[in-house]
Amino acid sequence: MKKWMLALSAVFVAVAAGAAPNNKELKIGVSQEFDTFNPLISSMVASTYIYRMVGRSLVNLDADSRWVPQLATAIPSFEKGTAKFIEDKGVKKVQATWEIIAAAKWGDGKPVVCEDFLFAKKVAESPNVSVGDKETYAQVEKIDIDPANPKKCTFTYNKARWDFNQLALFFPLPKHIEGPIFEKFGSAKEGYEKNSAFTRTPTNKGLYNGPYLISEVKLGDHVTLVPNPNFYGAKAKIERIIVKVIQNTSTLEANLRSGTVDMIGTLGLTLDQGLAFEKKIKAESLPYDIQFTPSITYEHIDLNLDDAIMKDVKVRKALLYAINRDELVKNLFEGKQPVAIHFTAPKDPWYTDDPAKISTYRFSRREAGKMLDEAGWKLNKSDGYRYKDNKKLTMQFMTTAGNKIREMVQVYLQEQWKQVGIEITIKNEPARVFFGDTTRERKYGQMAMYAWMASPENVPRSTLHSSAVPTKDNGWSGQNYPGWKNKEADAVIEQLETEFDSGKRKDLAAKLTKLYTDDVPVLPMYYRTDISVIPKNLTG
Repeated sequence: MKKWMLALSAVFVAVAAGAAPNNKELKIGVSQEFDTFNPLISSMVASTYIYRMVGRSLVNLDADSRWVPQLATAIPSFEKGTAKFIEDKGVKKVQATWEIIAAAKWGDGKPVVCEDFLFAKKVAESPNVSVGDKETYAQVEKIDIDPANPKKCTFTYNKARWDFNQLALFFPLPKHIEGPIFEKFGSAKEGYEKNSAFTRTPTNKGLYNGPYLISEVKLGDHVTLVPNPNFYGAKAKIERIIVKVIQNTSTLEANLRSGTVDMIGTLGLTLDQGLAFEKKIKAESLPYDIQFTPSITYEHIDLNLDDAIMKDVKVRKALLYAINRDELVKNLFEGKQPVAIHFTAPKDPWYTDDPAKISTYRFSRREAGKMLDEAGWKLNKSDGYRYKDNKKLTMQFMTTAGNKIREMVQVYLQEQWKQVGIEITIKNEPARVFFGDTTRERKYGQMAMYAWMASPENVPRSTLHSSAVPTKDNGWSGQNYPGWKNKEADAVIEQLETEFDSGKRKDLAAKLTKLYTDDVPVLPMYYRTDISVIPKNLTG
């Protein structure tokens, strides 16, 4: 789903003079560690959060979910004559002309040109490079560069896609820096990732083309950003931004109060902490505003479909029936984060909760027990657990260590599943490890809990299509981490990509959701509310 990460925009902010914090420096606290700032390889929202301050793509979504140009001078369309249908060997395709803003430069002053997009496509399509959303690059069959203008290029798409001009995650790479590295190391598995300048020298100015540059990186601690003097857009308002990693969400408030951080980003407080801190702000007249914003993020649990236990759909359905999700959101979130029923959030036009169109699983221990019985897992009344072929029904459950709310949810679910005879062992890892090999290579035992983000009306090829299952053969590319393979779902996704009628697309999206909810490759938990704490003198 275009990496299932909303294309976050950098926020240009101004702080009132004479107050602390001020325009000299802003320290932002986040609870998730970043991995790499190479936009093709990164799989963590924290990295995207930072990259959107230092990098740009052709287009992006604004705050109102409208597509706007970033590096492009304009968004091509059929109406403007900058896009057209063509037929190539009997296949209907789309051609679109993109032009990069004349003043767009990398941080070292080199111009951003079409070659940088062509090179990014080459890297993304390499079987030796682990790219979560290869489809964004693969959908562009070829890029022809205008010989008279290196910033003007024609993209020919491999099919007639309705979303051809929504390439929020088609990032360029600075060929003048990364090109020689890829030529030298790209023939080896993960050779490019390990030797990329984003990995070896992430403070190289030439890697970035956004309003800020990365001037310092300390893994697990902080990233420092300074204004990019070669940025083509509005000048950055704050002279230095420090994004500080504080992985234990319980300590973020203390760091805010002590001045270690000036604000907490949306990757910070959990909802229960936000609700409690809101009361403190009012009671103590603290100089902060707290924002609660319904998001397009959904918390869920991936089920490892390579695992022998999880291959049985009855076991998967039993897990969902056994959870009282209504009670969970009421007790932990005061009902402000609604129960998730599938991967599409209520803010998305493709969302549906119509029981005639999707399968739903209301809490029922009786139904859960029935499913487990049918799957051959029989309850042993002496110890309360289920067994099959003398093997106890035991599952490993993983998530990001230090995230208070996730750890609370784990304990709640552990008890819920125990009530139907399932033993749960909890093993958590730091986010950097968890979102590295663990999820991508399905090393999480049976269950992995985390969140996805998606822009509206997003075709979920990268997370649901069988071609997006990460494997050793494809360099662990793709984001279908459960390993879900459903031929009918694949066909619907392929239809979605080429259906130009919005009504028919919505019907197809509902059909895909039905297949997904029938098969239960994932346990949807709740739709998240974004929480941020900002100083009252921060505006913009």
